[in-house]
This record gives sequence, C-alpha cells and structure tokens, in this order.
Amino acid sequence: MTIKGSKRLSQLGSAIFSEVADWKREVMNRGVDVIDLGIGSPDLPPSTRIIEAFTEAVQNPDHYGYPTSEGSLAFRTAVAKWYRYRFGVELDPEHEILTLMGSQDGLAHLALSLCDPGDIAIVPDPGYPIYSASLVLAGVEPYLLPLRAEHNYLPQLVDIPVDVAAKARFILLNYPSNPLSAVADRAFFEQLIAYAKKHDLLVVHDLAYSEMAFDGYKPMSILEIEGAKEVAVEFHSLSKSFNMAGCRIAFLTGQADAVKALKTLKSNIDYGVWGAIQAAGIAALQEDMEHDHSVADVYQRRRDVFITALEVAGWKITPPKATMFIWAAIPKGWTSRQISREMLYHAGVVVIPGDAFGAEGEGFVRIALVQDEARLLEAARRIGDWLRTLE
Repeated sequence: MTIKGSKRLSQLGSAIFSEVADWKREVMNRGVDVIDLGIGSPDLPPSTRIIEAFTEAVQNPDHYGYPTSEGSLAFRTAVAKWYRYRFGVELDPEHEILTLMGSQDGLAHLALSLCDPGDIAIVPDPGYPIYSASLVLAGVEPYLLPLRAEHNYLPQLVDIPVDVAAKARFILLNYPSNPLSAVADRAFFEQLIAYAKKHDLLVVHDLAYSEMAFDGYKPMSILEIEGAKEVAVEFHSLSKSFNMAGCRIAFLTGQADAVKALKTLKSNIDYGVWGAIQAAGIAALQEDMEHDHSVADVYQRRRDVFITALEVAGWKITPPKATMFIWAAIPKGWTSRQISREMLYHAGVVVIPGDAFGAEGEGFVRIALVQDEARLLEAARRIGDWLRTLE
C-alpha cells in the first residue's frame, strides 16, 4: 500500500529549509566543521532562577494531571503584570490572555479559528513561513503584502486594493521582524490601527522579539495604541527573550473575541502547556520585572563583532536595530539559494536563502546570531576568504 500526503503539504513552503538541511548533512559528512547560522534557536540556557523554578515544579505531583487548555490563571496573571510593567498595557487575564505552546502553535491555528475556507488574510512578504502555511491549512487565500527596503520594510497600506481590505479577515505583521530585523514606530502602529478600524479588520501582531533590541531602541506593543484592544491581538513568546525555545511557551493577548476563538479551537485539540513549564515561565517574567533581565546586550555585541568582521571581509551590511537576525543583501550575480549553497560548501557556514520567506526575499540571506563571538568571527573570516576567491 502506498500512502501519499495531502496536496496541502506541498504548499507549506518548507522545501527550502529541508534543502538547506540536506546540504548541511552532506558537508558535515565530509568532515567539515560547519558553523550553523541558519535556524534562530538560542544557543544560551535560561537563567539559574528559571531552571530552579522548573526543577522544583517538576517534583510537584500536582503538575502531572492535564493542564487547562487556556493556561493557569497564575501564568496569565504574571503575563498581565509583565505587560503592565513592560508596556503600560492593562490586560484581563481571564478574557484577554491565552497561553500557547510557543507562538508558532498560536500562529498555526489562528486562521482556523477565525476564518472559513475561501476567506482572505493579508500576510507579509517576506514573512515567517508559518504566516502563509497557516492559511494553507485553513483554506484561506493569502494576499501577499510586499515589504521592501525603499520603505524601510513597512507595508504601504494605501496600496492594498479596496476590495481586498473589505474581504480580508485579518492583517498579520511582525515588528521587530523575522526575517527582516525591521522595526516600526508609534506613528506606523497608529496608522495601522486606524486602517483596521476603517476596514473592520483584525490586526494580528507578532511581537516575539520585543526584548532583543539595540542602541537604546525599545520596541512597543501595538496594544499601547489607544483603542487597539478593540481591533488587535498580539503574540508574544518566552523562547527568544528568556532562552526558553525548547520549553514551548508563549501567549496571545488583546481583542477578547479573537482570544476566545483561538481558545475554543485549542480546547478541542490539545490540553495546553505543562504546568511545570508555566511555573518556569512565571519565574522568567518575575525575574525580568525585578531585575530588568535582558538578552539584548549579548546579541548587540554579537551583531557588532560579526558585522564589523564582515565589513573587513568586504561585505558591508547595515546593523539591525533588533532581533537575533541579520538580513543581508547579497552580491549581484547570485540568487539567494545559489550563494547560500556555495557559502556552505566552500566556507562551511549555514545561512538561509531569503526566498525561503517569500518571493520578495530574493536577493537576500538571513543570518542568525546564534553562535558565540569567537565562532561568529571565524564564520566571518571563512566567508571573507571565500569571497576573495571570487574576485
């Protein structure tokens, strides 16, 4: 018997990532010391306080029953306190916060909870792959919103066709951005909220990188904008900010009806986040509120070391203001996939081709700052040596 996957699997857009993984295995099998700057998984552990809280919670027998699908009230209350501390935003833990098994979990299921097959949703191009993949799963038609350097990677809302805005169920954006490392200011978010109200459109904002900002820049929550909770929800994650990527804990905040819709769907397909992990999440948020804990300094140093070394090697890149990524324009004469492959085969450095994130990503690569400074310097040296062979 031959089993074939569904047709939707071929539309999920993971082929490039699988291809890069195949390249990496081939190069490693040749005995090459590969420096992986591809996937954005933090290379540092959580703080001692977080680990101790998790260790204690693991030994609590009360955590071995089914958790509640919406997350414990204790965790949601901690989120509400942290949002007040960090953004000055007041949230109702009962109706405006939903605990998630990572923000990707929520992003993957949001369209299923809000849309019907044939509906339209507006998503960015380039954008994190789950944005479009979630629409495939839900049978929703994407309207791809181009994000380009000449506009600082901010969408031109006036260019969205009026009929698309009228039919779309939501618009999804992400600042600070993965993969672009772009940022948005209050004026843009005010414009976005006004646009959403005009077109009766839900705004979905992915704020996973709010705590990874540099040079004095401090990202804001879209919920800081007056009236935003009427038309907007926001995803946030503990993965990057607190080095808890493997724990799979995040949350959705904002517009109560949208939060309820996702909560209803999730209550039918899983039992939520393990209580011991939620205890660790509470410790992370409390530590931040007490000591202003931040990983930003680590990534700012890595950014500076790596970009300086690449400039010496002949590849000049504008330093990003936020995230753990560098979005780098590639030399003319290459495609994103070609240069990514050749860089791995000849320099032993993994980067992700820009077109993995959409057609607008062609001409770029995404580089993740997920190695220590010594390895980043080595990666820059290897890339420079390889680039000089092409001159």
